[in-house]
Amino acid sequence: MRNLIFPSLVMLGMTTGLLLGHARAQEPPKPKIPPVVVETPAKVITPRATDVSSVDNILAALYDVISGPAGKARDWDRMRSLFIPGARLMPTSPVRPPGTKPGTPLTGSEDYATHVFDVEGYIERSSPFFATEGFYEKEVARHSETYGHIVHAWSTYESRHKPEDATPFARGINSIQLMFDGKRWWVVGILWEGETPKTPLPAQYLSGGQK
Repeated sequence: MRNLIFPSLVMLGMTTGLLLGHARAQEPPKPKIPPVVVETPAKVITPRATDVSSVDNILAALYDVISGPAGKARDWDRMRSLFIPGARLMPTSPVRPPGTKPGTPLTGSEDYATHVFDVEGYIERSSPFFATEGFYEKEVARHSETYGHIVHAWSTYESRHKPEDATPFARGINSIQLMFDGKRWWVVGILWEGETPKTPLPAQYLSGGQK
């Protein structure tokens, strides 16, 4: 009996395994769910309540925090407080050919590239410029799209070395993504490009919309 029982159990296990394998083969493959990646901020900054209470206020704070005279230290903690963890700042600009001397006028035929920075990278990149140059940037027109808790602000800017300068030394478009979490507004990302002779700002983005 013992010799008969043991082979029977083995056969039962093999048969069951074959049946289960066959059943699994008939099941449709389960879709793969991509992992959710969440970045944890290195430093949590409590924002000014008014800065993050509305779209108008957070955009006003964004322009204000980077503006000031040459050599004035910017309030970088205030800037950090506006951005959601993992936010990106992405200037799109012409790329000068290798070997071109700094300051060489652009020809308009250069290729373009987008440079991706996190908030700390932007601070590191811009601090030397602010140390030697006055910089005041303001919004002159805005066109927005809104759905649920997200807003896309198409924000036209002008940059001056002094607030009283009659003519800006630069203009362009900031494409700003914003999110409301139920308590406050966050800047999720900014993609921008400066105006050039070959890419003048269209008239519809110089007036109208919200300011």
